[in-house]
Amino acid sequence: MLALLAAVGALVVALLLWRSFAGQRIGVPSTARRAPLAPDDDPDFLRQLAEQQRKRRDEDL
Repeated sequence: MLALLAAVGALVVALLLWRSFAGQRIGVPSTARRAPLAPDDDPDFLRQLAEQQRKRRDEDL
């Protein structure tokens, strides 16, 4: 019975250590990469497109 408790305790300690140090892997970036934005999702592109349309409207008047 004591051996079983020792084995469970060792597994719990190993699991806690693994979870606490899993994010600190060497050579692997810790931040998740962002997927590239499609043009219709990119706020800078949409702003630039709106400015171009506004300029064209102003030139047509």
